[in-house]
Amino acid sequence: MCGGCVGTEYPDRGTTCLEGGSFLLNFLGCAQCGRRDFVLLGNRAAGLHGGDEIVTYDHLCKNCHHLIARHEYTFSVVDDYQEYTMLCLLCGRAEDSISILPDDPRQMTPLF
Repeated sequence: MCGGCVGTEYPDRGTTCLEGGSFLLNFLGCAQCGRRDFVLLGNRAAGLHGGDEIVTYDHLCKNCHHLIARHEYTFSVVDDYQEYTMLCLLCGRAEDSISILPDDPRQMTPLF
C-alpha cells in the first residue's frame, strides 16, 4: 500500500461504508508512474468467515498496476442490528449500524 498516492491516509468517512468502488477525491495520483487516472479494482474476494461477510479487493493504478491500497468491507448481524465496517488507505475507515426492526429502539423517545 502506498501513502504517496493518497491525500489523507485512512480518512474518517463516518458511516459511509463502500462494498465496491473508490474514493477518488482522496487519490492524488500514482506515486510510481505519476499519472492521475481511474483506479482499477483487482483481486476481489468475497466470502463468509465466522458468520461475517467479508469483501476484499485491491485499488490499482490503471496505467502501471501499482498497488495503491487494499480495501476491506465487512457485514454482520449482531443482535437486532446490521453492522457494516470499512477499512482502506484510500477510501478511509467507517462504521455503521442499522436496526433490522421496523422501529429502531435507539431512535425511540421515552414516553415518561
